[in-house]
Amino acid sequence: MDPTTEHERPTKRVKRIEAGGTPTSPPASHGRDDSDEEEHGFVNNGAGAAHGSDLYLDTVNRATLDFDFEKVCSVSLSNINVYGCLVCGKYFQGRGRNSYAYAHSIHDDHHVFINLETTKVYVLPDGYAVSDPSLEDIAFVLSPSFSRSGVASLSTAAHLTKPSYDLSSKSYTSGYIGLNNIKRNDHMNVVIHSLLHVPPLRDFLLLSRFDGKHKELWNPRLFKSQVSPHEFLQEVGRASGGKFRLETQGDPVEFLRWLLNDLHRDLGGSKKKNSSIIFSTFQGQVRTETQQVVVRPDASENEKPVFDIDRGRPNKATTSPFLFLSVDLPPPPLFQDAVEKNIIPQVGIHTALAKYDGVQTQESRGQLRRFNCQQLPPYLIIHYKRFTKNNFVEEKNPTIVNFPLKGVDFRDYLSSAEQRPSPVYDLIANVVHESVAGTTRDKENTVWKVQLRAGNGNGENEKWFQIQDLIVEEIRKEMIFLGETVIQIWECRKNVMEVEEGRSD
Repeated sequence: MDPTTEHERPTKRVKRIEAGGTPTSPPASHGRDDSDEEEHGFVNNGAGAAHGSDLYLDTVNRATLDFDFEKVCSVSLSNINVYGCLVCGKYFQGRGRNSYAYAHSIHDDHHVFINLETTKVYVLPDGYAVSDPSLEDIAFVLSPSFSRSGVASLSTAAHLTKPSYDLSSKSYTSGYIGLNNIKRNDHMNVVIHSLLHVPPLRDFLLLSRFDGKHKELWNPRLFKSQVSPHEFLQEVGRASGGKFRLETQGDPVEFLRWLLNDLHRDLGGSKKKNSSIIFSTFQGQVRTETQQVVVRPDASENEKPVFDIDRGRPNKATTSPFLFLSVDLPPPPLFQDAVEKNIIPQVGIHTALAKYDGVQTQESRGQLRRFNCQQLPPYLIIHYKRFTKNNFVEEKNPTIVNFPLKGVDFRDYLSSAEQRPSPVYDLIANVVHESVAGTTRDKENTVWKVQLRAGNGNGENEKWFQIQDLIVEEIRKEMIFLGETVIQIWECRKNVMEVEEGRSD
């Protein structure tokens, strides 16, 4: 080796303390097996020498680190024993002598690697572990952890007064950050945001041992103020058998239905009530009365048949659980003049919810039906049926739903035997649809946005944020109901404390 070159490179080897307490130097061989993971601990090599844990740490480049993608080796595409290079951000399998990470450390002179599962840091090709406080921020971004006291403050006004900062010193509020629209997955992004702002479900996931986008979205120490759901959506595509793909525009209601049932099943839920956090948070009961409609033709051949109810037939009543209520919108006027085309039809929320008052009837497939809620959940999801299909095209109903943000009384939609003293709900999430004007659904020019409540209360203690992919902006409360609402999540005032107490027990 050239003496000049040898003097230019700093000393990279220091003494280690073995189990017996005798200081020894690292072996000359650069090869290390994964069985050496537990060998760590360094001592100062003289008064002026650098500490062993400081070796190569100046080469760590946090700007290149991105843990949003699927954690597979960039060479073998294996997800077993994967390490991330803290210099260039690439993923490699293993750290033994014949591993891809070992070869990368020699060929590219990148020496600091982190195990993506255990968050332990190693220096290759020497193969020893590094324990340094300066690396804690990287481990926290990779696998964030939350305390009960910290989680309890996420829904309070104090959370809004504590901004976080990324590497570029850009401020953001954890929980209200953009999700990257990789191709056409904005319809899934709005559902992810909505569910992760339901306090019982959010707190359960943040305090669980499972890592994922739910923790990354609420991470107050991100390197960049945005999250890419690439890894999560790839798993969704596999679990759904390709039904939901990030390159295909879809329906957020269909995705919400599948995601709630899949989460319930994966969390060990059954058909029993409160068998999972999904059922205890969103499940209610609706009573359906059906009666057969008898077609009685008139005596005259020229007259059309008259539908009449056979009063002698008994009503058939069934009670079934639900995770969200579907509400029909009144059809827009079919024929409009030049003036009426500029008028957008509107309907009040109570008019739309009248379907569940137990009085109004709907005729479908020869049956007359009435609906009435037996029990409402602590968090009620409402779906407004805005899209319908016919033999030729998929139509969109542009009717706007008028609703207050607070104090919606659902007493009229509960049966008298099950009425609660005060079933009053406040809005916490609102998913809206935007596309070109008209009554034909245009999937190519569709935009999905979600509006989320931040904080709780009135005035400065409560804000509303509108999130469209990576665009996060504060929105005035008066502008929320002007969009074409598709999904809403309402929080019951009376049951907020009951759910929290039951979950903590």
